[in-house]
Amino acid sequence: MPNPLVAWMAVALLAMAGTGLLLSRDWRWELGLLAAQYLGAAVLVAQHLPLGMAATKLVTGWMTTAALGMTLTVLPYREQSGEEYWPQGRVFRLFMSGTILVLAAAITPRIDAVMAGIGAPVIAGTILLTGIGLLQLGTSQRMPRVIFGLLSVLAGFEVFYAAVESSILVAGLLAVVTLGLGLVGAYLLVAASAEESA
Repeated sequence: MPNPLVAWMAVALLAMAGTGLLLSRDWRWELGLLAAQYLGAAVLVAQHLPLGMAATKLVTGWMTTAALGMTLTVLPYREQSGEEYWPQGRVFRLFMSGTILVLAAAITPRIDAVMAGIGAPVIAGTILLTGIGLLQLGTSQRMPRVIFGLLSVLAGFEVFYAAVESSILVAGLLAVVTLGLGLVGAYLLVAASAEESA
């Protein structure tokens, strides 16, 4: 049976991890925050799917994080100088993260009234994951941040889709897409690093 308190704690975890991903400049912290984001997403998925299927999403997310982590460990790290200035600085990202939090708080009750049965925590988590992922995609030039943004948007879609469709085949397909996106991201990181060093 779904527990609303645990679900809202997962939403709070998603808000903190997403904001941390936006503000962090160290890929080690970013990987830890991405893993925490997958934990929160798995808790929200468990509100509508059996625990085994939610655990599959968690393990897939952590495997993707591990693949990216192993790739980033062997690559030379270079900070992009273009991200030091407004509107791409930390103050701007913190402001936009706050805007997404306010947006999620404002429209979650309205969507919940229209789409009864999904649950307000799942809707809020979906808006947070998708919004912060899109914000990362729009404000970053670094390849790891772009990959983290894509994974966040996909995780938000998975959380929402789990509430409306409980098919094992679709859940497996989304897990394969998540893992594939992580592996393609790892390959692109290696290819970009080889191009820069050549």
